[in-house]
Amino acid sequence: HVQLVESGGGSVEAGGSLRLSCAASGYSYIVNCMGWYRQGIGEEREGVAAIFTSDDSTYYADSVQGRFTISQNNAKDMVYLQMDSLKFEDTAVYYCAVEVPCMGWSMPAPKASDFDHWGQGTQVTVS
Repeated sequence: HVQLVESGGGSVEAGGSLRLSCAASGYSYIVNCMGWYRQGIGEEREGVAAIFTSDDSTYYADSVQGRFTISQNNAKDMVYLQMDSLKFEDTAVYYCAVEVPCMGWSMPAPKASDFDHWGQGTQVTVS
């Protein structure tokens, strides 16, 4: 079965950077969609970024556009989220998600229901 393991969370001062990693295993499909979601205390889960392996197209929430970058490795079994210029409001638990196989995501923005598999989450705290 599909397994996702996130790493790279932690505490950082505002303006700093963190890089989240997600290792995916348990599937053989090449075409997949991978995304990062986050959920702050008392808030709904929010889509942050997503990437479609078929054409490397990406999605970013307006709140992170220009500050966060999503990427994959060549084997398409790792997804990264480079987070720069972090703000206090970026504080949340960040979840990796994957959909395999994947033909794309909802428009204009991917929904959590577009993804079937989720990691356990990693805490990001910006002070």
